[in-house]
Amino acid sequence: MKSSRLVVIAILVLAGFFLFSTAWLKSAVKSFEQKTGRQKTQVEYLTSPERATAPFSEAVRVGNLLFLSGQLGRDPATGKLAEGGIEAETRQCLENIKKTLEKHGSSLDRVVKATVMLADIGEWAKMNSVYTAYFATNKPARSAFGVSGLAGGARVEIEVVAVLD
Repeated sequence: MKSSRLVVIAILVLAGFFLFSTAWLKSAVKSFEQKTGRQKTQVEYLTSPERATAPFSEAVRVGNLLFLSGQLGRDPATGKLAEGGIEAETRQCLENIKKTLEKHGSSLDRVVKATVMLADIGEWAKMNSVYTAYFATNKPARSAFGVSGLAGGARVEIEVVAVLD
């Protein structure tokens, strides 16, 4: 009987010690963060209700950066690709990016990196003629490459990283 009482007392003492040390550790971390200005980077996954069934977020906010998922040249009202070839798809794609950036607190002039995927790298010049009109002043770093295919038969997909305003 005495040994079971000792076991219970030992468990209570250890539980109390554990609770106290956890609270102390949380307090120490908070104090360190306040003194150094360092905090755990916040990650926020952003998705519109109309995209809730997609297997990805439309954007992810990490600190003061906004990472957009790749956009196609689909008209958001119809869900169909813009008609008129690579130029029309690129224009619609960049309009979609512009709206998504603005919805989440940024803008095209705050884009710092763009990645362009083309179903046919031979259409690079045509895509670029539209792209450069959207980034005439602040030109983000960019990669562009040809791929073996894009979702839904698209000709172009663009993803960007932007700084939040």
